[in-house]
Amino acid sequence: MPPRRRRRSPDPDRNIDELEDLRAKKAAAWPKKEQMNDDIVETFGKKRCIAWFQEYSGVDDDLISPEGMEKFCEDIGVEPENIVMLVLAWKLAAKSMGFFTMQEWLKGMTELQCDTTSKLRKKLDFIRSYLNDPVCFKSIYRYAYDFAKDKDQRSMDIETAKAMLSLLLGKHWPLHSLFHQFLEQSKYKVINKDQWCNILEFSRTIHTDLSNYDEDGAWPVMLDEFVEWLKEQNTFRS
Repeated sequence: MPPRRRRRSPDPDRNIDELEDLRAKKAAAWPKKEQMNDDIVETFGKKRCIAWFQEYSGVDDDLISPEGMEKFCEDIGVEPENIVMLVLAWKLAAKSMGFFTMQEWLKGMTELQCDTTSKLRKKLDFIRSYLNDPVCFKSIYRYAYDFAKDKDQRSMDIETAKAMLSLLLGKHWPLHSLFHQFLEQSKYKVINKDQWCNILEFSRTIHTDLSNYDEDGAWPVMLDEFVEWLKEQNTFRS
């Protein structure tokens, strides 16, 4: 049998050096606590989210009213008329303008993983980014109709419709200002949902010079009249 090799006695200095190297590698791979975002470290808390809701609703109420909504907007640094509030309401699936229920709040804020004002403020750009997605924008646009109209009415009154169209299409549809003028002088007092949805499709598909507009198309009468009005204004010639 070969002679047994004598075990080397452990080198305490070498072991300490290896341990220090290992600790240094772990520290480099994991961000320091003071460098980490508090919102990443702190997970979403339902109780904290409810307490946040109650800052605007009151402890014994499960509804944020317009007064509470005004304070909420002030705290997150957004005007109530800002389109991001419409997108937030869409995200919460809120049923009525100017109101958030506890159930709507918890559903939406859980999805957004926001349970404090600071977290929501940091998410505003993300919330606004939904407007850049054509599918999401269409959903938000359609949602806005039922959200903004009076709940006891089947159609949206024309003043509300003009305001919402300005908010949603004013910056993106070149013919919006002309359409607004058309509504101002028209006989229309309300807009129904079919008209509302077709306005978006018209704005997306019809060229600004109306070159692809089909007089025999299935557009609502309102939009046919808009085209005729444009021609009468000599804005476009047949």
